[in-house]
Amino acid sequence: MGLTATKLRNRLFGIWERFTTGSTNRQVFRAATTIVFLTSVAKLAAVAKELLVARRFGTGATIEAFLVAVLIPMMAINIISNSLSIALIPTYITVRERDGKEAAQRLLSGITVWGLLLLGGVTLLIIASSRFYLPWIASGFNQRKLDLTFQLLLIISPLIVLSGIANIWGAVLNAGERFALVALAPIITPSVTVIVLLFVVRYSITALPIGMVLGAGLEMILLGVALRMRGISLRPRWHGLNSDLRLVARQFGPRVGASILRSGSVVVDRSLAATLSAGSVAALNYGDRVVITLLTIIGAALGSAITPYYSKMIANRDWRGVQHTLKRYLLLLFLASIPLVMLLFFLTVPIVQTVFQRGSFRAKDTQLVSQIQALYALQIPFYLGNVLVSRLLSSFLASQITMWAAAINLALNIVLDVLFIKMMGVPGIALATSCASLFTFCFLSYHSVKILKQRAGAWRAD
Repeated sequence: MGLTATKLRNRLFGIWERFTTGSTNRQVFRAATTIVFLTSVAKLAAVAKELLVARRFGTGATIEAFLVAVLIPMMAINIISNSLSIALIPTYITVRERDGKEAAQRLLSGITVWGLLLLGGVTLLIIASSRFYLPWIASGFNQRKLDLTFQLLLIISPLIVLSGIANIWGAVLNAGERFALVALAPIITPSVTVIVLLFVVRYSITALPIGMVLGAGLEMILLGVALRMRGISLRPRWHGLNSDLRLVARQFGPRVGASILRSGSVVVDRSLAATLSAGSVAALNYGDRVVITLLTIIGAALGSAITPYYSKMIANRDWRGVQHTLKRYLLLLFLASIPLVMLLFFLTVPIVQTVFQRGSFRAKDTQLVSQIQALYALQIPFYLGNVLVSRLLSSFLASQITMWAAAINLALNIVLDVLFIKMMGVPGIALATSCASLFTFCFLSYHSVKILKQRAGAWRAD
């Protein structure tokens, strides 16, 4: 029996190796599949942590203080450090392919210095201004609760620098096509948080920020060790503001702008929902939970997997390879998305019943949330298509187009929200999001194809 199982495992592994090695498209599929699986494992650890936190703290005053304290630092991490890592990869790969590993090392050393200064400055700014914005964000908190929020913010603040540097180092590992460790590393933070909560601070609310900071530090150390094993120095060193650093800076600004504008769409949706009947904001939040979880995992995996290959082909002027990869994966995405959209659209009621309907969540709530979920599901192929084309534009060093797309998306989303709310109520917000995603996909695709044709034409002319 053991021998048979071993033979079967070896045969399946052999099939997997043959299917996922060779062409760039197969390598992207292998990378994306690996990232999806390992990211899902890390997400399960995060869910387990959330369940423990909910059981211990419920919806009491201390957990509310923590959620407000962590709001701005997490926003800074998502907007600044993620934008910096995405802006870095194309230039890093181009420099490595064109000028060699030493030039790429100088770029990384300079970016590390820049990242430390930027993230450190943002951290100090968040702490210094917290006495002004915390009372505004948490207007219903009494003074004691506000003091606790400030204390928790002080504890959580190092997370900005630690996560930011970890994101930069993870981006460099992805640029070297080392995806597995980067995808699995986020399992550390929720695991450490649970350990601190259960065995160190003993169920105090301070366990949450302490665990997050320690976990982020361990993630950073793990990724740093992986880079050192590949012969890459982690030492911050300034070599001057050369053309490569300026190129990263020019891509960083539009990426930050696009992230802020995308966050604005969420704020607008929630704000408009708050003007409707009681429970509309909660229904909208529940309605996008399943769809957003799927899109976050698949989109992050696809973006992380395909960006290094895009950048490498562009650095080597393999325009036909870029065109083939873009067409192939857009086709595969749409073909794979159709069954998923149909599943979430036509089976939305039993899905919502299974996930949410218990306790205070009644059958009436299920009907409304199901409508919202079905309409949010329509955006799936366009959201994932946007990941493909926006990462191609980043690899083309044309991130300003993604910022304009985000601005157009925000404006269109507001107009469609107002229009569809009058027709459908709160489900109209979900339909507006899907329609805006379709338009954004068309806008980004047009510019991606246009730039690709221009680059290929210029190369043939040379």
